[in-house]
Amino acid sequence: MALLLAAIAAGAWGALSPLLPDWARWTLAGLVLAATASLTIAFLVGPAARYLSGERIPLTEIERTQMTATERVEALNAARHTLIQAATGLVVIGGVAFTALGLWYTARTVETAQESQITDRYTKAVEQLGSAKQDVRLGGIYALQRLAADSPRDKDTIRNVLAAFVRNHDFCTLPTGQAKPPKDCTASDRDALAEAPRTRPGADVHAALIIAPTLADHTTSDAYADFSQARFPRADLSRVALSDSFMTDANGKAVYFPTIDLSGALLMGADLYDAMLIGTILEDADLRGAFLRDANLKGADLSYSDLRWADLRGAALEQGKLHWANLAGADLRGAHLDGADLTGANLHGIRGMTEKQIRAVATVDSATQF
Repeated sequence: MALLLAAIAAGAWGALSPLLPDWARWTLAGLVLAATASLTIAFLVGPAARYLSGERIPLTEIERTQMTATERVEALNAARHTLIQAATGLVVIGGVAFTALGLWYTARTVETAQESQITDRYTKAVEQLGSAKQDVRLGGIYALQRLAADSPRDKDTIRNVLAAFVRNHDFCTLPTGQAKPPKDCTASDRDALAEAPRTRPGADVHAALIIAPTLADHTTSDAYADFSQARFPRADLSRVALSDSFMTDANGKAVYFPTIDLSGALLMGADLYDAMLIGTILEDADLRGAFLRDANLKGADLSYSDLRWADLRGAALEQGKLHWANLAGADLRGAHLDGADLTGANLHGIRGMTEKQIRAVATVDSATQF
């Protein structure tokens, strides 16, 4: 009995060992199950059955010789019947065990096939992003979006890939063969920039801008779509949703070294809820009716921007440049304006803050309109 138990234990260890090939592990698992089932059945039809029937010890040789012929035949038939039941139970248990193992193996095979398929889809989609044709790149972006829905654990990777695509295809990244950046990227003053026409990003970049933030993981604090150092001066980004986006310079010192350039961008009605826009250049941007609730705009340059009717509830505007910005009708409930520059700003009809509260925390002058 001890040897049998030791053999079962050794077989179980071998079945679980990753060092053996799959066929050997499956064979050992089957043998272990069969041996365990046989031992269990032998115990049930032997000692357990005798104990339950009231027979505490086996019959002696003398007691056996005293049995009549009829009793011997009945005992033989009972033994045969018991063996048949035991064999039937063993077959049933073995069948159930092997069926369960087969289902488990099938599930593992299907899972492996799915993983392989996901890897192939991801590789093909990323290859499409490097195509010279815009429609092929767009197809790759939507393929990654579909893949993120099918494989939630790959969301972070796909979000980072799409954000990197945006950063590498902004307005000021020079394409291959182009020596000079566009005028929008080299304009030295507001008037020169204002002369440049507004440009809408390509369909592929626009799609990536919209899709990447939707893949943000709200369970962690740093899982934003990282558009750091992207430059889109005079861009038409109206109605684009950039909530859960992260826009700052690489060193996190955007208050002094801003690098995100959305100057002159058309962001009318844009969804920028909870967006990280630290130090972003939004000079002369059109943000009419934009949803900027809880957005982090610390140190952002919003000079001359149009923020009429914008929702700035809970927005962080500390040290922000808002001189000559138009905030008429904006909702400033819970907004943080400590150290903000509101010289010359239009604050007619603002909601949520009084003139006294603003003067107490922000910089204003005689040209500021209340």
